[in-house]
Amino acid sequence: MRGRPCYHHIPWPAGNMKADTSCNVLETRFENGLTVLTDHMEGVRSATLSFLYRVGARCESAEWHGVSHFIEHAVFKGTRRRSTLDIAIEQDRLGGNFDAFTTHEETGFVMKVVDEKVDKAFDLMSDMLSEPRFLSQDLEAEQNVIIEEMKMTEDAPEEQLGEIFNAAFFPENGLGRPIVGTAESVRTFNSERTREYFERTFTPENLIITAAGSIDHEKIVELSENAFGKRQRGTSGDNLKFSKPVTATPFIVKHRGDLEQAHFVLATPFPSARDDRRYAADLLANIIGGGTSSRIWQSIREERGLAYSVGSAATLYQDVGVFALFAATSPEQTREAIDLSIAELRSIVREGITADELELAKDTARASILLSLEDSLSRAASAAGQELTFGRQISVEETLENIGKVTAEQILEIAHEFFRSEHIAFAALGDLKGKGLERGQLVLE
Repeated sequence: MRGRPCYHHIPWPAGNMKADTSCNVLETRFENGLTVLTDHMEGVRSATLSFLYRVGARCESAEWHGVSHFIEHAVFKGTRRRSTLDIAIEQDRLGGNFDAFTTHEETGFVMKVVDEKVDKAFDLMSDMLSEPRFLSQDLEAEQNVIIEEMKMTEDAPEEQLGEIFNAAFFPENGLGRPIVGTAESVRTFNSERTREYFERTFTPENLIITAAGSIDHEKIVELSENAFGKRQRGTSGDNLKFSKPVTATPFIVKHRGDLEQAHFVLATPFPSARDDRRYAADLLANIIGGGTSSRIWQSIREERGLAYSVGSAATLYQDVGVFALFAATSPEQTREAIDLSIAELRSIVREGITADELELAKDTARASILLSLEDSLSRAASAAGQELTFGRQISVEETLENIGKVTAEQILEIAHEFFRSEHIAFAALGDLKGKGLERGQLVLE
């Protein structure tokens, strides 16, 4: 990683443009598969440009492990028109925020600038993503940078635990492999291999260009056509499709005597991002550990003072979800923190949630959604993410309506289905020898 009115439109010859009837987003789809989305915002001077590829770490075979993340880095190393330094100077001169990221399901490049800089920002980003030079000496240097990034993960116990857990929870699946790859795999990404994968997969049909803020749809389409309109589809085809993972139920306690705190995660499968129950699932995760009024925050931190860092979250992939409850505490307090966590899950399974908890979770979700509408970065991310996951735009009104319809009974059904002893996965990292951690603690029934 690097650092509701609808709009009328003028038909654009390069693609099939239409106004989405449920939100502000306009779309144009090119014959080569490129998708362009825009979300015009009145009264702002900022504009966010997002180039999101439907290519992530879970799309990679074992021999290509880590290549998407490597390409995310490598495109900053120069193009036919710009050197590495030219790119750095230009992004500083634009005065905006330029970030790049790779997840298991996407690789993205995002820049937020003032509206008068949109053309220059688009030119810089499109040049990096259409004409990267991938020189051998540059890639060798970046290999070293990424290996240092791996070492940072080893020095960060929360991240190290995440990799340990993912590998065990998603065995023999791309979701279980570290996004950055391994030192061995990264060393194989020379100029020839990097270009081969880039030209095969980072192609128009896998690209979603999104602009939000003080922007004009026709202008963004024109810029997109000039940069990518004549490019051919790639040859990745079915190679980018991924099979639904089968989750496991590991119980892992990894000793690290150099850590002052022990870190642990409790997890179960959960509804996916495309499951209609995703709204209820997200509310349930927030009730358990999403904020300062949540159950485990109050129980573990406020009432007993066992941890500074504690919470829970739902991670929703396209075909599978994960509920994870996590905390960091002194090794001698770890067993108690685990027991309290299990007690809260067991309470929800047996008794459900209260009306007040559900109303608070809905209010929190509603506020978060509405406040995000004021930021062009959030709006661009939302439009691109919905295209990636659903292939359509879901309006704010539809989202808020779906959240409002969630009932306590629906949340209880999710708890009954997923919060079961046979589904619980556990991983811990720290000075935990002799602390008596055992699977018998994880009984929910």
